[in-house]
Amino acid sequence: MAIIVNLDVILAKRKMTSLELAQRIGMTPANLSILKTGKAKAVRMSTMDQICRELKCQPGDLFEYAEDADPWKR
Repeated sequence: MAIIVNLDVILAKRKMTSLELAQRIGMTPANLSILKTGKAKAVRMSTMDQICRELKCQPGDLFEYAEDADPWKR
């Protein structure tokens, strides 16, 4: 897939765990993990709003486009 999810990078920069973010935004840790690993097929705008608000970031900080990217070769 050509979309790379950088949620783990932003979490590390903010010194926050996935579990802490999930609790703050009212999402299950399992669903956040699906998003974080790039396996999500879609993301609700309300979820993006909550994530960006908690992490104090822009949507473009969380995602990047790389043609023919292999998410396991970062």
